[in-house]
Amino acid sequence: MPIPFTKMHGLGNDYVYVSLFETQVPDPPALARAVSDRHRGIGGDGLILVGPTEAAGAHVRMQMFNADGSESEMCGNGIRCVAKLAYERGYARESALRVQTGAGILKLDLEIVDDKVERVRVNMGMPVLDPRRIPVMLGGERVVSQPLPLREAILGMTCVSMGNPHAVIFVDTLDEVPLTKWGPEIERHPLFPQRVNAHFVQVISRERVHMVTWERGSGPTQACGTGAAAVCVAGVLNDVTSRSVVARLPGGELQLEWDPSDHVFMTGPATEVFTGLWPDGS
Repeated sequence: MPIPFTKMHGLGNDYVYVSLFETQVPDPPALARAVSDRHRGIGGDGLILVGPTEAAGAHVRMQMFNADGSESEMCGNGIRCVAKLAYERGYARESALRVQTGAGILKLDLEIVDDKVERVRVNMGMPVLDPRRIPVMLGGERVVSQPLPLREAILGMTCVSMGNPHAVIFVDTLDEVPLTKWGPEIERHPLFPQRVNAHFVQVISRERVHMVTWERGSGPTQACGTGAAAVCVAGVLNDVTSRSVVARLPGGELQLEWDPSDHVFMTGPATEVFTGLWPDGS
């Protein structure tokens, strides 16, 4: 049976969304690989399923699969689109939504204009800094500006989990970062038993950074919401940014704040591109 889908993006970080309120997906990893292909499929950074939840206090459930079919815990840009889809399709008509993810239940505040969701503020939760829980195979209480040996370079990295693992590397200029060379090497580095998302960051001021991302399982992406949250935390830990910062990614800008409650908040847009039917259900 054909599978109804919606193509959406948050700052160009694009996914194919399928509603489990309306259809079934027997093999999500296979579907993720098929629809994500930018030449033979719909094209996207992965597949996100939106469905019912039995978790107490949550309105909907989000499941995320990368373009290679691997499942990930959460996507900051993706969850904003989940909120837009859930509200505008009528699955949860609340301006304050709670979404069950692989990183727990997250709270989202929707900015609604003419009954359409324009922007979403996400409580991304508290950052995890314990190396064992990120996970990264290093000792100590935190991994801040620690050496990361690559084949042809040694980089300084700060590691943060926002429900999924991130390695943040501050650089003098993004122009000199060989993303497609360093990105896959960092993603599968032996220090990261569950692989890792790699982010390269140029500090413009204490309130603004520019960043590029290599996402685990997807490669270079236009934006990474959990990664931007990790960059906000890493900037404070390295004393190079304030606790409130604007991150410019290839796809646009996100507002981040690591507030006194230890929670990180992210605000950004959510955009629907088009809908359609995937023909063969695989």
